[in-house]
Amino acid sequence: MTPTISRDDVLRFRFRRHQLDRAPDSATDADLLDYGVQDTGPDGAPWALASRGLRTDGWDDLFLAWTLRGAPHAYRRADVAAVAVATAPFSEADAAKRIFDASKPLKEAGIPVLDALRQVADHLREIASKPIAKGDASSRLSELVDRPLLRFCRVCDATHIFEQTFRLPPLQAGLELEPGTSPPVLRRIPGLRPNRYQRLGAHAQERFHVVRNYLRFYGPARMKDAAAYVDTTSKDVKAQWPQEAVEVEVPDAGLPGPWYALEVDVEALGGGGTGAAGGDGPVVRLLGPFDPYLQLRDRELLVGDEAQRKDLWRTLGRPGGIVIDGEVAGTWRPRASGRKLGLLVDPWRRLSKKERVALGAESERLAAHRGVTLGDIAGV
Repeated sequence: MTPTISRDDVLRFRFRRHQLDRAPDSATDADLLDYGVQDTGPDGAPWALASRGLRTDGWDDLFLAWTLRGAPHAYRRADVAAVAVATAPFSEADAAKRIFDASKPLKEAGIPVLDALRQVADHLREIASKPIAKGDASSRLSELVDRPLLRFCRVCDATHIFEQTFRLPPLQAGLELEPGTSPPVLRRIPGLRPNRYQRLGAHAQERFHVVRNYLRFYGPARMKDAAAYVDTTSKDVKAQWPQEAVEVEVPDAGLPGPWYALEVDVEALGGGGTGAAGGDGPVVRLLGPFDPYLQLRDRELLVGDEAQRKDLWRTLGRPGGIVIDGEVAGTWRPRASGRKLGLLVDPWRRLSKKERVALGAESERLAAHRGVTLGDIAGV
C-alpha cells in the first residue's frame, strides 16, 4: 500500500530535516553542509547556519565554492575532496545542460563539454598560483582557451568566457572562493589534489550525492524537481535515482506526482509535531531570500497562493521568508539605518501573541548577527 503523506507533514518533516527547529547557538555542525549552503545576499550562509543553531565563529572550518547552479555554497573544509566529486556532472549530457547555451558552440566545433571544462580547470589552476580576482582570471582565460569557449558580452563590450563555463571548473581545479570578497577572489585550496573531472558525480559518496540529497532534504519530491535543483537532465536524475526511494502520495500538495521519499524517512514523514525542539511554543525563523529551505523546486507545495509566490520568489528585490514551524507565514525586508536594523514585515495571516514574541526574538538575533541593534519592526 502506498503511504499517504499530508502537505503539513511534508513541511514539518523538511523543517526538522533542515534542523531549523534547533535552539540558537546549540550546535557546531549542520547536516545541510553535506549538500552545501548557498552564500548569496548580505547574510548568506552564515545566517542560514545560525538559523540552524550553529555557533558561527568564523570560516576556519568551512570553505566556499561555486557548485550547484553555479552559485556559491559553503561546505566543511574536511569534505572538500568529496564535494568536488559529488558536484561534478554525471555525464557529458549533464555537463552540457549545466553550462546552458555555452554548449552549442562547443558541439558545433566538435569539442566535448567535459574536455572543455577540464581545459578551463587546468588553465585556472595555473592562473591562480596566487589569489586572483574573478575579472582578472576571466581576462587571462580569454587569452588561453579555445575560441568556442568565448562569447561577446554587450554589457562588458568585450569578449570573454561564458559565465557558467567559468564558474563550474574552479573547484575541479582545486580552487575556493575567498570569503567576503567582492568581486570574488579565487585561491588554491591547500593540500587538495584537483579532481579535474576525473571522477564524476556518479562516483560520489552517498552522503554527498546531489540527487539523493534532494530527497533527503526536500522529500517527498519528484524527479523533475531534483533535476531542476541540480540543473541536470531528467535522464541523469533517473539513472541516479536512489534504489531505496519509494513512492508516496501527497494528495493535497497542489501539484501532480509521482512523489518519492527515501524509505528510511517514511515513518518520520508521518511523525507529526510542530518541529519545535525543546518547547511547545512556535519556532519562528527569518530566513534569507536564498536560504536552502526556500530553494526547493516545488514552490506551489510550500506556498499555495500565486501572488504570495510571486512576491517571495521575485527576480529583483527578493524578500526573506518568515517561516513558522515549516509554514511560510509572510515576508520580511531589512531597513538599515546607521547602527540600527529595522524590519518591514508582511505577515500573510494574523500572528498569535506567541508568534509575535518569537518574531521579535528572532529579529534581535538577526540584528546581533549583523553587529547592530534592532530598530523598529513595521508591519506586525
